[in-house]
Amino acid sequence: MGKKTIFLKDIRNGAQVQIPLMVMKRLYREGSKTGYILGDKTGDIKAYLDNRIKLEIGQVIEVWGTKDFNLEVTKFAEVEHYEVEDFLPTLKRPVEEVMEEIERVTREVITSLEAWALNDFFFKNEAFLSCFKKAIGGVSMHHNYMGGLAEHTLNVMCLTRFLCERYDCRKLEIAVLSAKLHDIGKIYEMDYSGPFKYTLRGEMEGHIVIGVQMIDEAVRSNPDLYSEDFITRVKGCVVQHHGKLEFGSPREMKLEEAFVLNFADTIDATMNKIEQIRENTEENQWSEYDRRIETRLYL
Repeated sequence: MGKKTIFLKDIRNGAQVQIPLMVMKRLYREGSKTGYILGDKTGDIKAYLDNRIKLEIGQVIEVWGTKDFNLEVTKFAEVEHYEVEDFLPTLKRPVEEVMEEIERVTREVITSLEAWALNDFFFKNEAFLSCFKKAIGGVSMHHNYMGGLAEHTLNVMCLTRFLCERYDCRKLEIAVLSAKLHDIGKIYEMDYSGPFKYTLRGEMEGHIVIGVQMIDEAVRSNPDLYSEDFITRVKGCVVQHHGKLEFGSPREMKLEEAFVLNFADTIDATMNKIEQIRENTEENQWSEYDRRIETRLYL
């Protein structure tokens, strides 16, 4: 198949459908059938298939049937060629626009040779960029859509720059570069080739540890270029950006720029979650309770 042209949200209840969907989750057996959650980037629906049929998570199938409360499947066929972005939540604007903004902020703030070298080790690497532009900001907590990592990175860079300039932070360049690098480990922490999940490496190490390892690799590629103070501060920011041990930071904040980065990261993650809640809540109504912000919102 080529580009997907029909999406789940566009199909009314009671309609006959022929639609490609991704297997998001396997549920339970009910008699002679097994339940599955099938979906695309606009939503998902429950379907039941014969127990003799074994579908894999992340598999894409063309489905014929009737959409109602559930999807009544009459037949299906496996789809081999597809664009994964059609089946998973994605950034609302082109990710290249986000990347252009990231590079604009970078050019306006970074001046030193060592900062440019560390930046370019990653952001001039096509393999890294390919992963970075597709990566998610989280499995469920915030920016949980393809391109979410790039959007989150841009927002944290902008907030970090604003806070540094507002409060005359001594290390503006290091703070903004650290904001750009603070979540790079997420390209290996999470799997975004199918239904979002953590990789084994992500479960075992987490994106902070992975990110520091990536920075160490960059330094080893040109060890004479980097000063000890520069690398200590950048790695310190990455290690400390979750703020507290109970929030997943290996170390609590010990740098002015780490405090700024933590505040910027928290603001963006929280406001992204509020934006998602707002999209699903009518004006002047209470939202459902959200465990990340630990409250309901009156919107």
